[in-house]
Amino acid sequence: MDKFTIKCPCCEANITIDAQTGAVLSCEEKKKVLGSFEDLKGELDKQKNLRDQLFAQEMSSVKDRERLLDEKFKEAMKRADKDAGTPFRNPLDMD
Repeated sequence: MDKFTIKCPCCEANITIDAQTGAVLSCEEKKKVLGSFEDLKGELDKQKNLRDQLFAQEMSSVKDRERLLDEKFKEAMKRADKDAGTPFRNPLDMD
C-alpha cells in the first residue's frame, strides 16, 4: 500500500497521503452545489424574518428591563431612607 486516501471531517475534501513518508500527495476539494437565485432569495427572506424576530425580542426585554431597574431603584431608596440614621462604614476600613 503506497498511498491512502482520507476524507477531511471539516471540509469533506479527499486527501491522498503517502504511506511511507506521511506527505500529502494531493487534495481534491468537494464540489460546491450552486443554488438558484430563488433558493438564495428564500434563504435571505428566512434570515430577515429571524433578524426581525430577534430584534422584537430584544426590544421587549429592554422595555421590561427599564421597569425592573425602576423597581430596584425604588426598593434601594426605601432601604436608604430606613438606614438614614446610621453612618456609612466602608468595608475597606475594617482592617
